[in-house]
Amino acid sequence: MRSARSRRIRSAAAGTLTAALLATAAVGAAAPAATAATASTTASASSATFEFVDIPGSGGITLKGNVFTPGDYDGTRTYPMVVLPSSWSLNDLEYIAQAKKLADSGYVVVSYTSRGFWLSGGEIEVAGPEDVADISKVIDWALANTPADEDRIGMAGISYGAGLSLMGAAFDERVKAVVALSGWADLVESLFTGRTQKLQASLMLGGSGYLTGRPGDELKTVLGDFLAGRYDKEAELRAWGKERSPATHVDRINANGTAVMMGNAWGDSLFPPDQLGAFYEKLEGPKRLEFRPGDHATAEATGLFGLPNDVWQDGVRWLDHHLKGADNGIDAERPVRLKSRTGGGYEGYASWSALATEHKRLPLGRKGWLLGTGELGVGAEADWSTGIGTNLDSGANGGIIFLSNLADQLVQQPPSVSVPLLPRTVSAVWQSEKYGTAQRVRGSAKLHTTVTPSDDRGTLMAYLYDVDSLGTGKLVTHSAFTFTDRTPGRPFTLDLDLTATSYDVPAGHRLALVVDTVDPLYLEHNALGTTLTFSSTAADPSWLSVPLDNR
Repeated sequence: MRSARSRRIRSAAAGTLTAALLATAAVGAAAPAATAATASTTASASSATFEFVDIPGSGGITLKGNVFTPGDYDGTRTYPMVVLPSSWSLNDLEYIAQAKKLADSGYVVVSYTSRGFWLSGGEIEVAGPEDVADISKVIDWALANTPADEDRIGMAGISYGAGLSLMGAAFDERVKAVVALSGWADLVESLFTGRTQKLQASLMLGGSGYLTGRPGDELKTVLGDFLAGRYDKEAELRAWGKERSPATHVDRINANGTAVMMGNAWGDSLFPPDQLGAFYEKLEGPKRLEFRPGDHATAEATGLFGLPNDVWQDGVRWLDHHLKGADNGIDAERPVRLKSRTGGGYEGYASWSALATEHKRLPLGRKGWLLGTGELGVGAEADWSTGIGTNLDSGANGGIIFLSNLADQLVQQPPSVSVPLLPRTVSAVWQSEKYGTAQRVRGSAKLHTTVTPSDDRGTLMAYLYDVDSLGTGKLVTHSAFTFTDRTPGRPFTLDLDLTATSYDVPAGHRLALVVDTVDPLYLEHNALGTTLTFSSTAADPSWLSVPLDNR
């Protein structure tokens, strides 16, 4: 059974890697050229000066970079500085449009290609100690070679650049403000959510890393063990990721008093919102958290081409306030700012934990219903069990990396299924009654049930759908869970948090919970011919808790 599963994993990995390499080749090649073109068309409109530079990095390597200096520099004054580390697989030309705007408004801006990528020296270390040391080296070089003010230093970046910026805030006390867009706080929870490997995401990152850079030996080992499902190496994986997680070093950030703004998308295929929300709650200094519809880096992408973009607009306001002392009102706004996936304007909250005013508990009944009353009542027999087979995709899934959540962002079309047609042999389905009023889902739904496996390890996925009168379900949220070293036939309790979201279920619609065992987004670990049985008792009933904002 194990060898058959391994063949399926290798086959899926090969197909996804091919697609990832092709997609990355197109993006990686086009992005720097496109941003460079933007810079060339706008250079004549500004007096800011621009030059390519070589920056000494840690360990004697050279980091390729560029510098924008305000055009009114006369050799007698200093300016606040913003350091922009490049995103994964991109280079220092990535931010050229935004860097020029910042320089025009009075910043020294230093962009650099992260170590191991393109023409920068060294190997890819994934925000390891060498990368952290590079940040301090870049700041040292800038203070010695540009009119940067040592007391007004900020960092900003997208994706990999966001993670590096947060790590810089932890390990260099000179960093006073950070704008981290589409970044991570907990690297392990991001790519190993529910102990389940994100297959498409990790193949895309690994493939693009090999295509545009030089992965280090440690990264090669970690990526190989990760994609091979080596749970015997889980402790090493977690230790590697923990060292590279800003959440591990939050006490250092708090001690430095760094002002931290983070902006991400609800459907980020790489770095889901929950780990950022938990990190945000632990920050003690000035802080701001924004979420919008979309996928990884899609919300801020237009800003890289110099187009109007509210993500970058808020980021610049954050830097202006904390590095220039601008009285622009950003400090008086509610610090958690969200935009629902189903439309409408921005909503402000006092904290991440304040998103929901109620957590509505919906019992899972024998006949496959989520009872709308929130209590065990008539027709909700407490004792029941239902089993499903594994290895076959029921049709319920989280979509395709980047494409599905981009469609959700642009035209509000998330992955959809016909709930009545889902095959009950390989999926368990519960539905609520029709709701008389709109249900404002805000935050993380939670599934509680009892699972009895027929094998010692396995994977399951849980999906929450918004179902219309025709039975078409739009994906509200989902999550995956993998178990290992269980005793076949012995039940265990499952408490699974679904990915946080902001979604309005219209009046007249239902909610549907679907559980199955296959999703192309993830690496699944179910042996052929195995089953999973879900059950409930009066002493320990199964339920789904839905976070609702009733304000």
